[in-house]
Amino acid sequence: MEDLFKIRGIVSLKKGEGRTLKSGGMWVYDNEIASIAGDAPDGTLAEVHDFDGYFMGIGFINRKSKLTVRMMSRHEHVIDEAFIERRVRSCVDYRKHTVDMSSCRLIFGEADFLPGLVVDKFSDVLVVESLALGIDRFKLLILDKLKAVLAENGMNIRGIYERSDAKVRLNEGMERFKGFIGDEFDTKVQIEENGVKYFVDVKEGQKT
Repeated sequence: MEDLFKIRGIVSLKKGEGRTLKSGGMWVYDNEIASIAGDAPDGTLAEVHDFDGYFMGIGFINRKSKLTVRMMSRHEHVIDEAFIERRVRSCVDYRKHTVDMSSCRLIFGEADFLPGLVVDKFSDVLVVESLALGIDRFKLLILDKLKAVLAENGMNIRGIYERSDAKVRLNEGMERFKGFIGDEFDTKVQIEENGVKYFVDVKEGQKT
Protein backbone atom coordinates (compact mmCIF):
# COMPACT_ATOMS: atom_id res chain seq x y z
CA MET A 1 0.00 0.00 0.00
CA GLU A 2 2.85 2.42 0.80
CA ASP A 3 4.23 2.10 -2.73
CA LEU A 4 0.84 3.24 -4.05
CA PHE A 5 1.29 6.62 -2.36
CA LYS A 6 5.02 7.08 -2.88
CA ILE A 7 6.05 10.22 -4.76
CA ARG A 8 8.38 8.97 -7.48
CA GLY A 9 9.44 12.11 -9.32
CA ILE A 10 9.15 15.82 -10.00
CA VAL A 11 7.56 17.25 -13.14
CA SER A 12 8.83 20.75 -13.93
CA LEU A 13 6.88 23.03 -16.25
CA LYS A 14 8.33 25.23 -18.93
CA LYS A 15 8.40 28.95 -18.18
CA GLY A 16 5.07 30.48 -19.17
CA GLU A 17 3.26 27.13 -19.31
CA GLY A 18 0.67 25.63 -16.98
CA ARG A 19 -1.88 28.37 -17.57
CA THR A 20 -4.78 25.89 -17.54
CA LEU A 21 -3.48 24.30 -14.35
CA LYS A 22 -3.03 27.67 -12.67
CA SER A 23 -6.61 28.67 -13.52
CA GLY A 24 -8.03 25.56 -11.83
CA GLY A 25 -7.56 22.84 -14.43
CA MET A 26 -6.58 19.26 -13.60
CA TRP A 27 -4.28 18.36 -16.49
CA VAL A 28 -0.69 18.94 -17.56
CA TYR A 29 -0.06 18.37 -21.27
CA ASP A 30 3.11 16.83 -22.65
CA ASN A 31 4.17 20.05 -24.44
CA GLU A 32 4.04 22.03 -21.17
CA ILE A 33 6.71 19.93 -19.47
CA ALA A 34 10.35 20.98 -19.31
CA SER A 35 11.67 17.93 -17.45
CA ILE A 36 10.78 14.91 -15.36
CA ALA A 37 13.24 14.17 -12.57
CA GLY A 38 13.47 10.97 -10.56
CA ASP A 39 12.29 7.42 -11.08
CA ALA A 40 8.61 7.89 -11.92
CA PRO A 41 7.20 4.93 -13.86
CA ASP A 42 3.99 5.59 -15.77
CA GLY A 43 1.00 5.41 -13.44
CA THR A 44 2.87 6.57 -10.33
CA LEU A 45 2.64 9.84 -8.42
CA ALA A 46 4.84 12.85 -9.03
CA GLU A 47 5.00 16.39 -7.73
CA VAL A 48 4.34 19.17 -10.23
CA HIS A 49 6.51 22.28 -9.95
CA ASP A 50 6.43 25.53 -11.86
CA PHE A 51 9.57 26.55 -13.77
CA ASP A 52 10.90 28.30 -10.66
CA GLY A 53 10.40 25.29 -8.38
CA TYR A 54 7.09 26.44 -6.88
CA PHE A 55 5.02 23.44 -5.70
CA MET A 56 1.74 23.17 -7.63
CA GLY A 57 0.40 19.83 -6.48
CA ILE A 58 0.61 16.07 -6.97
CA GLY A 59 -0.65 14.01 -9.87
CA PHE A 60 -0.08 10.70 -11.59
CA ILE A 61 2.10 10.56 -14.64
CA ASN A 62 1.74 8.75 -17.96
CA ARG A 63 4.19 9.55 -20.74
CA LYS A 64 2.09 7.57 -23.24
CA SER A 65 -0.70 10.15 -22.98
CA LYS A 66 -0.75 13.74 -24.20
CA LEU A 67 -2.40 14.40 -20.81
CA THR A 68 0.88 13.48 -19.19
CA VAL A 69 -0.12 14.42 -15.64
CA ARG A 70 -3.60 14.24 -14.13
CA MET A 71 -3.70 16.10 -10.84
CA MET A 72 -4.89 14.46 -7.63
CA SER A 73 -4.05 17.34 -5.30
CA ARG A 74 -3.60 21.05 -5.87
CA HIS A 75 -2.43 22.06 -2.40
CA GLU A 76 -1.81 19.05 -0.16
CA HIS A 77 1.72 17.64 -0.09
CA VAL A 78 0.69 14.13 0.97
CA ILE A 79 -1.62 11.64 -0.71
CA ASP A 80 -2.47 8.68 1.52
CA GLU A 81 -5.39 6.46 2.49
CA ALA A 82 -6.98 9.23 4.56
CA PHE A 83 -6.75 11.55 1.54
CA ILE A 84 -8.62 9.02 -0.62
CA GLU A 85 -11.30 8.59 2.04
CA ARG A 86 -11.83 12.35 2.25
CA ARG A 87 -12.27 12.51 -1.52
CA VAL A 88 -14.84 9.69 -1.45
CA ARG A 89 -16.75 11.15 1.49
CA SER A 90 -16.93 14.46 -0.30
CA CYS A 91 -18.49 12.78 -3.34
CA VAL A 92 -21.14 11.00 -1.26
CA ASP A 93 -21.92 14.02 0.92
CA TYR A 94 -22.44 16.19 -2.16
CA ARG A 95 -24.83 13.68 -3.79
CA LYS A 96 -26.80 13.29 -0.55
CA HIS A 97 -27.79 16.94 -0.78
CA THR A 98 -28.27 17.24 -4.54
CA VAL A 99 -29.64 14.04 -6.13
CA ASP A 100 -31.75 10.94 -5.52
CA MET A 101 -29.08 8.48 -4.47
CA SER A 102 -31.12 5.37 -5.25
CA SER A 103 -29.52 5.56 -8.70
CA CYS A 104 -27.04 8.26 -9.62
CA ARG A 105 -23.50 9.10 -10.66
CA LEU A 106 -21.40 8.99 -7.50
CA ILE A 107 -17.97 9.85 -8.87
CA PHE A 108 -17.45 11.95 -11.99
CA GLY A 109 -13.73 12.04 -12.69
CA GLU A 110 -12.02 15.42 -12.64
CA ALA A 111 -15.19 17.13 -11.35
CA ASP A 112 -14.76 15.16 -8.12
CA PHE A 113 -10.95 15.42 -8.08
CA LEU A 114 -10.58 11.71 -8.88
CA PRO A 115 -9.40 12.10 -12.48
CA GLY A 116 -10.23 9.38 -14.97
CA LEU A 117 -12.70 7.51 -12.74
CA VAL A 118 -16.48 7.31 -13.18
CA VAL A 119 -18.72 5.36 -10.79
CA ASP A 120 -22.48 5.00 -11.23
CA LYS A 121 -24.89 3.52 -8.68
CA PHE A 122 -27.86 1.49 -9.89
CA SER A 123 -29.85 0.52 -6.80
CA ASP A 124 -27.42 -1.75 -4.90
CA VAL A 125 -24.93 -2.20 -7.73
CA LEU A 126 -21.95 -0.06 -8.73
CA VAL A 127 -20.68 0.31 -12.30
CA VAL A 128 -17.15 1.64 -12.65
CA GLU A 129 -15.22 3.02 -15.62
CA SER A 130 -11.49 3.61 -15.28
CA LEU A 131 -9.94 5.70 -18.04
CA ALA A 132 -6.46 6.56 -16.79
CA LEU A 133 -3.48 4.42 -15.83
CA GLY A 134 -2.80 6.23 -12.56
CA ILE A 135 -6.35 6.12 -11.22
CA ASP A 136 -6.54 2.45 -12.16
CA ARG A 137 -3.92 1.76 -9.49
CA PHE A 138 -6.18 3.45 -6.90
CA LYS A 139 -9.41 1.91 -8.20
CA LEU A 140 -9.86 -0.93 -5.72
CA LEU A 141 -9.01 1.27 -2.74
CA ILE A 142 -11.47 3.94 -3.89
CA LEU A 143 -14.21 1.35 -4.38
CA ASP A 144 -13.59 -0.16 -0.94
CA LYS A 145 -13.84 3.28 0.65
CA LEU A 146 -16.95 4.07 -1.38
CA LYS A 147 -18.72 0.87 -0.30
CA ALA A 148 -17.87 1.59 3.34
CA VAL A 149 -19.13 5.19 3.22
CA LEU A 150 -22.33 4.14 1.45
CA ALA A 151 -22.92 1.42 4.07
CA GLU A 152 -22.59 4.05 6.80
CA ASN A 153 -25.46 5.83 5.07
CA GLY A 154 -27.65 2.72 4.90
CA MET A 155 -26.79 1.82 1.28
CA ASN A 156 -25.25 -1.63 1.05
CA ILE A 157 -23.65 -2.60 -2.24
CA ARG A 158 -24.01 -6.23 -3.36
CA GLY A 159 -21.81 -6.11 -6.45
CA ILE A 160 -19.54 -4.12 -8.73
CA TYR A 161 -19.24 -4.39 -12.50
CA GLU A 162 -16.46 -2.71 -14.48
CA ARG A 163 -17.09 -1.33 -17.96
CA SER A 164 -13.69 0.09 -18.84
CA ASP A 165 -14.02 -0.62 -22.56
CA ALA A 166 -13.67 2.89 -24.00
CA LYS A 167 -11.08 3.43 -26.75
CA VAL A 168 -9.43 6.20 -24.75
CA ARG A 169 -7.81 3.50 -22.58
CA LEU A 170 -5.69 2.55 -25.58
CA ASN A 171 -4.20 6.07 -25.56
CA GLU A 172 -3.16 5.42 -21.96
CA GLY A 173 -1.39 2.19 -22.89
CA MET A 174 -4.17 0.15 -21.25
CA GLU A 175 -6.31 -2.70 -22.52
CA ARG A 176 -10.08 -2.39 -22.73
CA PHE A 177 -11.87 -4.43 -20.07
CA LYS A 178 -15.36 -5.52 -19.02
CA GLY A 179 -16.05 -7.79 -16.08
CA PHE A 180 -16.95 -8.26 -12.45
CA ILE A 181 -14.92 -6.85 -9.59
CA GLY A 182 -15.45 -9.40 -6.87
CA ASP A 183 -18.25 -11.94 -6.88
CA GLU A 184 -20.49 -12.31 -9.93
CA PHE A 185 -24.16 -11.30 -9.69
CA ASP A 186 -27.27 -10.91 -11.84
CA THR A 187 -26.50 -7.85 -13.95
CA LYS A 188 -30.17 -7.02 -14.58
CA VAL A 189 -30.96 -4.50 -11.85
CA GLN A 190 -34.31 -2.88 -11.10
CA ILE A 191 -34.22 0.88 -10.60
CA GLU A 192 -36.90 3.54 -10.24
CA GLU A 193 -36.99 6.96 -11.91
CA ASN A 194 -39.85 9.40 -11.32
CA GLY A 195 -42.07 6.61 -10.06
CA VAL A 196 -41.39 4.37 -13.08
CA LYS A 197 -39.56 1.10 -12.52
CA TYR A 198 -36.98 -0.14 -15.02
CA PHE A 199 -34.68 -3.08 -15.39
CA VAL A 200 -31.17 -1.99 -16.31
CA ASP A 201 -28.61 -4.46 -17.59
CA VAL A 202 -25.41 -2.95 -16.19
CA LYS A 203 -23.35 -5.33 -18.31
CA GLU A 204 -24.83 -4.18 -21.63
CA GLY A 205 -26.07 -0.73 -20.70
CA GLN A 206 -29.66 -1.38 -21.72
CA LYS A 207 -32.82 -0.20 -19.97
CA THR A 208 -36.27 -1.86 -20.33
